[in-house]
Amino acid sequence: MWLGRPVADLPTPAFTVDLDVASRNAQRMQERCQALGVALRPHMKTHKTLEGGRLMTGGSLRGIVVSTLAEARYFADGGFNDILYAYPLPFDKVDDCAALAEKLDAFQVLVDSPQALDRLKGRPLRTGQPWKVWLKIDCDNARAGVKASDPAALRLAKAVSEGATEMAGIYAHCGNSYGCQGVSETQSVAQRTTEITLNFMEQLQEAGVPCPKSSIGSTPSCSHPVPIMAKLSEVHPGNYIFYDVQQMLIGSCQLEDVAVRVWTRVIGHYPHRNQLLVDCGWTGLSLHSLGQLPTGFALVDGHPELKLVGMTQEHGKIEPMTGKLDFAKFPLGSLLSLIPYHACATAAMHPVFFVHSGGRVVETWKPVRGWRRFPRLVIGEGVAFFLLGRAGRETHLRGSAATPARSLPLFLSAACPPTHSRPPEKRVGKEGLRRPPPG
Repeated sequence: MWLGRPVADLPTPAFTVDLDVASRNAQRMQERCQALGVALRPHMKTHKTLEGGRLMTGGSLRGIVVSTLAEARYFADGGFNDILYAYPLPFDKVDDCAALAEKLDAFQVLVDSPQALDRLKGRPLRTGQPWKVWLKIDCDNARAGVKASDPAALRLAKAVSEGATEMAGIYAHCGNSYGCQGVSETQSVAQRTTEITLNFMEQLQEAGVPCPKSSIGSTPSCSHPVPIMAKLSEVHPGNYIFYDVQQMLIGSCQLEDVAVRVWTRVIGHYPHRNQLLVDCGWTGLSLHSLGQLPTGFALVDGHPELKLVGMTQEHGKIEPMTGKLDFAKFPLGSLLSLIPYHACATAAMHPVFFVHSGGRVVETWKPVRGWRRFPRLVIGEGVAFFLLGRAGRETHLRGSAATPARSLPLFLSAACPPTHSRPPEKRVGKEGLRRPPPG
């Protein structure tokens, strides 16, 4: 219903993506990597959409990074392959990972501990193929990963290359680049991370441990790569498709490279406190920018004189940086555009992205949400069926034939399209599970 409509018609708060800018950002990163001679394995965590994934892979649908199993399943179902689940292996999700590894040509996991590796070896893949495992090393980022200088890192790498697992590569995240100010500092971090990674690759080679790939990444480090990065196999930035104010401050991009905005409407004038009230609170923007900007929680596009000074769940307070606010410039119902400090955090607040070109909506993108895809609800012939997936197997829990689909909660009915086929039933327990009739 929104296609072809101007952005000004959208219900607010609205998260918008400038398709031309996002496409340009994706193309530039591809060109950077081609010039460097390394593969680009883009991270999907910023947008979590199939459409964004197509842009970032140049349409190949291969070679991506995800940070949740929900993302992994979503992209696999959307036709993507060669997916790296770049997160320290959660023990409760090994069976889910196995289902994906048995389904795809190349589903890869990441470990940084012997205990996680033991979990994989204790669940060999039914295809007979070994698990494809990346070893995460910590290159001064101080989050996940084993220190490359720790003898335990080499022992773990040797163990990965044996039995039911094989080494896919060495993975490092330049998360400490987010603390940099300016290109020079960022490049120093990229240089250091690359050196540590390549030195560890040499240790593996000397120890006779096969390791085909090395990968580092972050949007700051990959926006201004250093020459030594050409010795890597691949890089894995993600935020660059959108960019944001944080990236501007680091030096990764310019204002014209930021593809996203949050549109909000003025809903209140309060002259006694010199403030406007807008309909975007922290549920539409996030609080990640707290204390980071002189303009408050975001930049108000086109209005450097304004400051977003506070947010509650659904309200934002805007006041002038100095002096008296001219309320006549911002009548009730008028629109303001907020440039988010952190696009990843802001995008995570919105169920739909309004994608525009030339100010008119051309697409809507609907991101995947959550950490492990929730049970699906299928409506058919007035019967509600809950389909619970685990390790690639589905159990069908029988609903009540007396319960019409229209009596289900709206959020369930709206989220699940009707189906014309009734799935095979499986009784659960002695009596099965039935939804009680209404009323």
